[in-house]
Parts: sequence; C-alpha cells; structure tokens
Amino acid sequence: MYAPGGFDATVEKWSTQGVYARIKLLEHLPEKYRCIVFDRRECGQSGGRVERVTWAHYVAQGKGLLDHLNIRRAHLMGACMGCCPVAAFAVAHPASVISMVLYWPVGGAKYRIKAHQRFLDHLAFVREHGLPAVVSHVKKEGKAFNADARGGPWASVICSDAAFAESYVKKDPQEYQNLVLGMCRALFDRDTAPGAEPEDLLKLDIPALIVPGRDESHATSAARYLEECLPKSQYWDVLPEQQTEACAPARVVEFLGSVK
Repeated sequence: MYAPGGFDATVEKWSTQGVYARIKLLEHLPEKYRCIVFDRRECGQSGGRVERVTWAHYVAQGKGLLDHLNIRRAHLMGACMGCCPVAAFAVAHPASVISMVLYWPVGGAKYRIKAHQRFLDHLAFVREHGLPAVVSHVKKEGKAFNADARGGPWASVICSDAAFAESYVKKDPQEYQNLVLGMCRALFDRDTAPGAEPEDLLKLDIPALIVPGRDESHATSAARYLEECLPKSQYWDVLPEQQTEACAPARVVEFLGSVK
C-alpha cells in the first residue's frame, strides 16, 4: 500500500489524512487481507539518498519490500501520489501484480504547476541561504517538503538522521541544483496522472479500480485518463463527498474479491 501524503507519505496518513481518515480503510481491509504499509523513502522514518529520484526508485522500494517478505504476487494499492509508483510498478513488474487500486490519483495542470513551484521555491532558498541553512531550518521547523518547500525533498531524512544531515550540507551546490531540477522534471512531467507512459499502461492486462478525487491536486481528469489507458479498469463514478466508510471499503473489498 503506497501511502497518500505527497512528500510526507507515512503509514499514519492512511488513518489521519483527509478522505482516508473518513473512510478508514485500515479498519476494514485487514479483516480479509494482509495489509503491508510503509513510509515511502524520504518520508517519516524511512531513509533516503540525495539522488535524482524517479518513480522507478519508489518502485524499487516496494518491490524490495515484497521480495524481503517472500511475497511473489500482491494486490497493489496507491493513494494520492502513491498511485504513481503503483502504475510504474505494474509496468515494471506485471507478473508480480494481481490488481491495482488507484485511490484519488494525483494529476492535472494545477497539480503539475504547484509541484514545480515547490521545487523552485526550495532551490531559491538554497541559492540565497545555502544547504547548511536548509538543515537548520528543517531542524527548527520539523516540517516535510509538502508542508514547507524550503526544506526540500530530503527534509524528513534530515530530521531523522544526523549522519545524513551532516553529509547533505557538503553537497556541491550546482550539482545539487541540477539534481533537484532533474528530479522535478522526472516526477512531474505532464498535466495528467504521472508515473508511467500511456503506451505502457495500454499494454497491461491487470485489473484496476480507479476512485476519483476532485480538487487541485487530484483532478478528476487524471482519474479518467487512467481509466482510458488501463484496458481492464473499473471506474467508481462516485463524488468524493459520497465516498464514506459505509461504502468505500466495501467497494474496494468487492473489487479485490472479484479478481481471479
């Protein structure tokens, strides 16, 4: 289960954030399924590396976790930005994926613009104050990247790992800027749902349940795009405000049970 929460995608977000706090998936899904939840890399208690992170890196984390647990095939569920690595995972390792649940996939022009601006705001802070100031700011404020752009994509790791923070400040500023710009372009490269190329999605023979959001970060158009690109998709055409604990977990369980 790739958690919601953007660049603060922690286990807790399944129970505390927005729609997920309302529908309480983790109070219902474990009754029938083994749920594997984790902090995505650079989030919460997970570590990270200063590198040009792409969706493939998030895929590698999830696949490595399944391999570590000796799980050959699994249902994948992504929420919010977690839908992107799920789609990329299915393209990279289709034989390992039984089905996909894509809940409120991120996407849309406003989402892409906002994501790019977040990276630019971070780099502006770095240019003006330097990497040591990033570490000082993060340690003072304790906020993840999506809550405070100045801290950058590695803010959570800076908070949790002193050795990482010490090495972070020694990075070459120009190389760091190039790396961050490349990461931004690699992750947010389109005005719809990012994560995998449409030509690759169109070839997948994997059942998918798509649940749409409807705001500036989760454009309904992104959910419809995934419906178009995934040949075996089911689109749950229910408005966000009508997605409740009474119906949403049951719809997900119904879908999972229907997959052969």
